[in-house]
Amino acid sequence: MKKRVALAYSGGLDTSCIVPWLIENMNAEVVCVVGDVGQGADELVGVEKKAINSGAKECHVVDLKREFTEDFVFPTMITGAVYEGRYLLGTAIARPILAKGQVEWAKKTGCTAVSHGCTGKGNDQVRFESAYAALAPELEIIAPWRHDKWNLSGRMAMLEYLAKRNIPTTASATKIYSRDRNLWHISHEGGTIEDPANSPPEDAWMLTTSPEKAPDKPENVTVLFEKGRPRAVNGQRLSGEQLVLRLNEIAGAHGVGRVDLVENRRVGMKSRGLYETPGGTVIVEALRALEELVLDRETRHYREHLGLTFAELVYDGRWFTPLREALWACAEKMAEKLDGEIVVRLYKGTATAVQRRSPHSLYAEKMVSFEGEDVYTQKDAGGFIRLLSLPERIRALKAMGGAR
Repeated sequence: MKKRVALAYSGGLDTSCIVPWLIENMNAEVVCVVGDVGQGADELVGVEKKAINSGAKECHVVDLKREFTEDFVFPTMITGAVYEGRYLLGTAIARPILAKGQVEWAKKTGCTAVSHGCTGKGNDQVRFESAYAALAPELEIIAPWRHDKWNLSGRMAMLEYLAKRNIPTTASATKIYSRDRNLWHISHEGGTIEDPANSPPEDAWMLTTSPEKAPDKPENVTVLFEKGRPRAVNGQRLSGEQLVLRLNEIAGAHGVGRVDLVENRRVGMKSRGLYETPGGTVIVEALRALEELVLDRETRHYREHLGLTFAELVYDGRWFTPLREALWACAEKMAEKLDGEIVVRLYKGTATAVQRRSPHSLYAEKMVSFEGEDVYTQKDAGGFIRLLSLPERIRALKAMGGAR
């Protein structure tokens, strides 16, 4: 009896090969599941036909853009999650929702197994399979790249494999870069990027103008937040996915959001990648500026600690875990008063908050000026400093033999 396998399908070269490979080697009927997380028409137009031509029984394109933005991207940004100081987790955030959508359709279509096109060297295999384990542990997992029967070791071998089966593909042997795109970002790997000694090739970038060629005049953009979530740009209220796309357009024109990073993969090796997250860079800059205004010292510092742990959980594919859920509950509580408008100035690759307003601001101009003696008496600071420095005073006195 044939098994039914739900494949996380993109229509790219790898998954185009995996469809016939599953049929031939796993005696499978293949149900392709395409999660639309804003990768664009270039990847989605005709993808159903492409899947059927590859041998799939069914192909389902699932619109996940709003859920992706509201339930995955924005919460991650509210926690302050940035991996290794610079990566806004564009690929990592998308994997749990893609796996979730795949599992849901696997159950709807009577599949007993799930499959993906991730290689055995990357992070994504960990992310997909950790999600499968949490959401549907009863489903068999088929990872072709790690299977003994998989012998398609390179691009040319995969192209030849499809050609022998008369399966059409738009892929070519001359493709330079490996890319992953969604509405939040696009990543670039491969080619000359693989050598960290090489400068980023200008032809790799797609969403952002070169800072050198960006406008000579800065542009201000205003972002409105409600409970930490961006809700409007320049006074226009937009849905989450529309807001991100609008900021991508505005900030990308100024060269904002480029990152060239050598990162530590979860599987133990280092990799070099180029990331473009123009709208996300603006949102993060604005959100941090709003925190400066609203959060007290202890809460803000703990949020920074929380963000580091949250980033590692997202990067490692641990989205569907009790710890990730608990950390988000904490961050959501912290964000209850993150309401306000932030003006971010865009100029030649930079995004800098220049104006901050919030009804919950803790900033009191009178108290920090010399005019605030009625609410803050400067003489009181002496006792505070004496108590704060008491351990150092005792230590020094003991060293001098003056205290017991």
